[in-house]
Amino acid sequence: MTEAAPQVLIAGGGPAGLAAAVELGRRGIRVCLVEPRLTVDDDRPRAKTTSIRTMEHLRRWGLADRLRAVAPLSVSWSQDVIFCTALLGTELTRFRNAFGLYEGRSEHWAEPGQQIPQPLAERVLREAVADLSSVTCLTGHTVTGVEQDARAVRVTVTAGDGAARVIEAEYLLGCDGAGGVTREAAGAVYAGSSGERPNLSIVFRSPGLDRRIALDPAVQYWVVGPEASGLMGRLDLKDRWWAIIQRVDTRVSTPDPQALVRSLIGSAPDVPVRVVGTDPWVARMLLSDRYRSGRVFLVGDAAHLNPPWGGHGYNTCVGDAVNIGWRLAAVLQGWGDPALLDSYETERRPVAAQTITDSAAQEKLLAPSFAGHPLTGDGEAADRHRAEVAAALRAKAGEFHSEGLVLGYHYAASPVVVDDGSPVPSHTPRTYHGSGRPGARLPHAWLPDGRSLYDALGDGFTLLRLGPAPSAAFERSARARGVPLTVVDLTRTALHDRYGADLVLVRPDQHVAWRGSGDAGAGRVLDVVRGAG
Repeated sequence: MTEAAPQVLIAGGGPAGLAAAVELGRRGIRVCLVEPRLTVDDDRPRAKTTSIRTMEHLRRWGLADRLRAVAPLSVSWSQDVIFCTALLGTELTRFRNAFGLYEGRSEHWAEPGQQIPQPLAERVLREAVADLSSVTCLTGHTVTGVEQDARAVRVTVTAGDGAARVIEAEYLLGCDGAGGVTREAAGAVYAGSSGERPNLSIVFRSPGLDRRIALDPAVQYWVVGPEASGLMGRLDLKDRWWAIIQRVDTRVSTPDPQALVRSLIGSAPDVPVRVVGTDPWVARMLLSDRYRSGRVFLVGDAAHLNPPWGGHGYNTCVGDAVNIGWRLAAVLQGWGDPALLDSYETERRPVAAQTITDSAAQEKLLAPSFAGHPLTGDGEAADRHRAEVAAALRAKAGEFHSEGLVLGYHYAASPVVVDDGSPVPSHTPRTYHGSGRPGARLPHAWLPDGRSLYDALGDGFTLLRLGPAPSAAFERSARARGVPLTVVDLTRTALHDRYGADLVLVRPDQHVAWRGSGDAGAGRVLDVVRGAG
């Protein structure tokens, strides 16, 4: 442990807990991260999609390039999802630029998405946390009890040998998922449902399989046919693969995972397949009825369980961690009012609810089994049926193209956002329409010197000067309140119309807090956005 008691204890070191530790540790907050796993399990890859928005947070932390460097599948290798009759079969249709995978620079975002197995992403975050002097990691330990009062929270931490001790902190972040103790300690319960179809995830090795594939490289291959339905993809460019077989219920039967994998591959009995891990699951659409109880906050899977379709679960967890992280740092550093913490649930719970709704819609569009359809072979009938199936599959576009959901969510109703009366952006999950309205993610831009605008933002609040309005009142008011404020002069750029005001105040999480044509009332604005208004 560090010499001083931790200010924040984090229960759970998955993506949510690690992201929260990075967000807090970079701001100098004393953190104790408690995680049961000593190592990361490569045989359960879980999430594979790091979204555009999460990559932007990784860029802000200085980790985007580190993550891409260890990703086995570079963005240039493939940006496509291909639907086919079998891995060694015929292509039916494809979705290009799936999951935010784009080569080259886009005006709309600072970073494209990245496909990478969750264990590798966690290793990057673990290394980043280890570099932060204010963060202590207790791996091989589990949070087993929580008590709190008006002054502090006392957390029972149990080691692998059963030895227990109590650690006191000012706040607790419950990042311990569905099976942890913090949700119960907060008096919170899930509400929602589970998917109708059981699934079986499989990790396998198949040397030489890549040399047999005639289809183009793809980050996912969706197999639809009369015998099997499911999806698969490469974990690396050697011999490790993953597969998800649909409609396989291990509760009522004992399927042969190797045979299931071969059913997706197609006729290739000479190709070796060695199963190294299996994981049965059912998609869950669950949302906690509260995100906070006193000094305890629920983050990530402890607050919501998302279906995996579209790859939003892990990314929503990171978004939660960023949102509560900068708030806690502000309060602990003294420039944020304690009421700032109340808006965490106000902002993040609706985002989780919308994400669950959009992802759950894809549960009904999983690749069907087309019994009786001659999808293989030659001839007019086979061509006709393949075309019909391809047309039906295009309904799944929302699973692979969701920039509107990933980038377009907003906090317009938040009490720490100054409403300017402009229209609230409509929810268009497939297409992102940037908006400078308070509460929205700051629309991205590349500056004349080649930098991303996001790279010019400070760690605290940032005031963008886009027109002749002065910034002096904001600077004086920020100094008086101890609010960290960076002023960025953009008056010589052509960006005014993009943001719709002379002055735009940006939060530490890159969302717009206020915009206006002058700095009158700057003190009142700063009080609102720091929770003291």
